[in-house]
Amino acid sequence: MIEQQPENLSMGRNLKISLFHLGSGMADVMATGIWNRIMISDLGFSATPIGLLVSLRYFLAPLGVWAGRMSDRHAIGGYRRLSWIWSGRLMMVISLLLLGTSTANLARGAEATPLVWIMITTALLLFSLGNALSGSTFLALVYDRSPEHQRGRVVGVVWTFLLLGFTIGGILFGVMLPSSERTPDHQMTFSPDTLQNLFIASALILGGLWFFSLLGEERRSKGAAIHQSEAEYSTTIRADLRLVWQNRQTRFFFWFLALSMLFAFAQDLILEPFAADVFNMDAAHTTRFAAYWGSMAILGTVVFLWLSRRYKRLTNTAMSYIGVAVLILTFVVFGISALAQIRPLVTPGLILLGFGLGLWNVGTLGLMMDMSPNGRAGTFLGFWTLTVTLARGIGVSGGGIVRDLVLRTTGNLSLSYGAVFIAEVIGLSISLWMLSRVNVNEFKESEKPVDAEKVFVGAMD
Repeated sequence: MIEQQPENLSMGRNLKISLFHLGSGMADVMATGIWNRIMISDLGFSATPIGLLVSLRYFLAPLGVWAGRMSDRHAIGGYRRLSWIWSGRLMMVISLLLLGTSTANLARGAEATPLVWIMITTALLLFSLGNALSGSTFLALVYDRSPEHQRGRVVGVVWTFLLLGFTIGGILFGVMLPSSERTPDHQMTFSPDTLQNLFIASALILGGLWFFSLLGEERRSKGAAIHQSEAEYSTTIRADLRLVWQNRQTRFFFWFLALSMLFAFAQDLILEPFAADVFNMDAAHTTRFAAYWGSMAILGTVVFLWLSRRYKRLTNTAMSYIGVAVLILTFVVFGISALAQIRPLVTPGLILLGFGLGLWNVGTLGLMMDMSPNGRAGTFLGFWTLTVTLARGIGVSGGGIVRDLVLRTTGNLSLSYGAVFIAEVIGLSISLWMLSRVNVNEFKESEKPVDAEKVFVGAMD
């Protein structure tokens, strides 16, 4: 059965749909910009368990592949995508309410009993499951909703709103958090009630965004969902991995992708706690970190997309080189800031971080396009997307583990955070060497590259 081409999507409706990812970016700020900092720096818990809990959403990402395939093959209540999306986001709303209540109770002086940890784990598990089930199906809805000739514009706007979510979330939640001085023993004298109200307000705001953005965007189908060919579902995961791994170019690209993602995001868990523990910055200020690097990521993405259209020598490989090089410089700056305790270097580091992430993201997504042939696009893109997701999860949790190990060995907070930044410099340098071994032209000689829009759709959430 051939699916009919969807009607043109107006810019107004494109912006409305994009509000969904505005909420996604803001939710990420709550999980890895606010909650992690409060638990590690203000309440004194080890970064290792916090990092593992925050990373659950990356390790559960394979469930998104399953949800996407199920939404292709079956309709629930006449809807192929919305049932998965809204149920997943409802889980995330409930998780924020649970997380806010349990964290506020700890801030009030409640003992960290097994029951409290069960509540926190349940909340983060719901957040992760909801993200996995709704993320891929949302991208599938975007793909369904836009005709082929508009997908570049549609996906670009949605991606920009995701970055805007980090910026707006950092500013909004920073304003909503109490700004107070930290005590000499590094404990924050914030109000637990204000903290709990922040989580409740964020749950309501994000839930409203997610519901409104997709209201009326999928037509109810009276028939069954469109079935794709049985051959598409007949291949085993092992066979798919063998297909990707048998090519020398894709093997090196895999290592570049995995290492650059892992070490670029090893700072994700510990960046705000670093500023709190080393420089005594309060939560209201560290929450705005996402606004700094998020706005620079948008600027870097827009500028280099424009430049790449004017200058042909600015290839995806070149942009990846420059982006990773900027990230290496970023973590050199953060490393010096931590080890020498130079607070003025934090803001330049945040600006470099956003610029490097934006540029690296453009180049890497383009390389994912170049390294995915039309004939097996689903196999290759699925593998690349799974690689970056799992690598990011390992990076986020690994940053917390390294921080804890060095702190327990040396008892020095500055050194513990500096060690993470130094590890990132080394890891990203190795990833650059892996990239130097990738020859895109050699790969293209035997394989035709896939459509660009499919790559952005596969890698956005």
